[in-house]
Amino acid sequence: MLKSLFIQNFVLIDNLDIRFENGFSVLTGETGAGKSIILGALGLVLGQRADAKSIKAGADKCVIEAEFDISAYQLQAIFEAHDMEYDPETCIMRRELFASGKSRAFVNDSPVSLSAMKELGSNLIDIHSQHQNLLLADSHFQLSVVDIITGKRNVFTDYRTEYLHYQDIRKQLRALKEKAEQAKKDEDYIRFQLEQLQEAALKTGEQEELEQETETLSHAEEIKGALYKVTALLTGDEQGGLQHIKEALSTTDSLDRYFSKAADFSERLRSAYIDLSDLASEIEVLAEDIEFNPERLEWVNERLNTIYSLQQKHHLSTVDELIALQESYESQLTQIDSFDEQIKELEKEQAGSYERLLKKATVLTAIRKKSAESITKMLIDMVKPLGMPNTRFRIDFIERKEPGSDGMDDIQFMFSANKSGDLEKVAQTASGGEISRLMLCIKALIAGYKALPSIIFDEVDTGVSGDIADKMGDIMHDLGSKMQVVTITHLPQIAAKGKEHFFVYKEDINNQTVTRIRKLTEQERITEVARMLSGATLTDASIANAKDLLGIG
Repeated sequence: MLKSLFIQNFVLIDNLDIRFENGFSVLTGETGAGKSIILGALGLVLGQRADAKSIKAGADKCVIEAEFDISAYQLQAIFEAHDMEYDPETCIMRRELFASGKSRAFVNDSPVSLSAMKELGSNLIDIHSQHQNLLLADSHFQLSVVDIITGKRNVFTDYRTEYLHYQDIRKQLRALKEKAEQAKKDEDYIRFQLEQLQEAALKTGEQEELEQETETLSHAEEIKGALYKVTALLTGDEQGGLQHIKEALSTTDSLDRYFSKAADFSERLRSAYIDLSDLASEIEVLAEDIEFNPERLEWVNERLNTIYSLQQKHHLSTVDELIALQESYESQLTQIDSFDEQIKELEKEQAGSYERLLKKATVLTAIRKKSAESITKMLIDMVKPLGMPNTRFRIDFIERKEPGSDGMDDIQFMFSANKSGDLEKVAQTASGGEISRLMLCIKALIAGYKALPSIIFDEVDTGVSGDIADKMGDIMHDLGSKMQVVTITHLPQIAAKGKEHFFVYKEDINNQTVTRIRKLTEQERITEVARMLSGATLTDASIANAKDLLGIG
């Protein structure tokens, strides 16, 4: 509900502060007084695009602020989605326009994007104008009308859940098929690369072993000569190290009788002698075994060349990385081989979901058609008193080829204001005034089934008068018992039915013309309704008629 609207320096408005109540309120005033300016300001605070020309001449800045009571709406999700500060009771929306062309938007004093403000605003106020009547030709709007009045949210939720599941499976299947198709293109390449790696029969650690072996084979003669030299130094008959250690051992043994530490020296020399004897024997055998083997060297080099070539080809540096690549190729081929089975399973799951979706769509269509019958009757009953006594109306259902997010139904409102002739699409046969009255009745119907945002009717009563205007006023008044309704009107029959009456007028101040608005007292209201009845010149008859319309004795 709109609680207040503050406007500063907007077009002809220098300073305006309007307080609104719940129920049905009316705005009246002479043509050109500024009613559309007030609506324009409200549109800006609801997220419409701004124009620097809207700023009052001579002002640097324009401010528009609207305060709403949002306790009846479930809007927390919108606030959270746009990271806006949420107050469950009150929402304050503000727009600031600058002469430089810049514009700023705020919700609860926090800066927000224009798109966020627009989304929030659409849930707070519905400005119904002649332009909005174009909605009546939109099949999505027509379907939403039927669905709101139909109710049965559990049926809609059940269908929507299955639809989202079906779409998810379709997405998975499409992605899997694309992946499989690409994999099939890569299969020959992968198999060729894998065969090369498999033929190489790589083993962890072999590169290091082969590199060491090639060093050994390449320097066999040097190694052999060095080992022989070491053996000679250890075991030579006269100069060998072992012979010297043996003599040292014999000497320490002879000291054992009269030198207590000699036994320890002997033990250590004996241990060294044994170790070096074993080492000499091992080196001697190794020296005999080492031979220059050109065939083996050639094989090792070829093996290393194979490894180096694979590493260079695949931009890798170790055998372990090549083995990991081989395993990856093997996994890819296994996956390629399983794609057909995966696709088959998903297609089966998709078919099952599609069948369930069609069944749920059939249920949805059935309840819509049943509801359409009662909607048709209610709408005709509401429209007939509004100057369309011969109205015929029907809701046609056109089955879609494929289910959509809202079912299998396209809906078409068919209309005729005459007793005879074929019913045609409402947008093609109804006049502007007829469409306006149809929309008024449709919104009145919807309000009985759904908590709607506040509605502002912008001269939707254009082209009607007398008893029809009175009936339209009754509908708006009844609508005001369910929600906040504000209407801008030139008809006294409608103005008289408002709970509150605001008068918009122009005033000349300091060589400037400004727009003003004030809430009328009972006496002022009598005068305004009388003026609307008779024009500028008030008569006793028009005053009496005004009192009668207002129900004042």
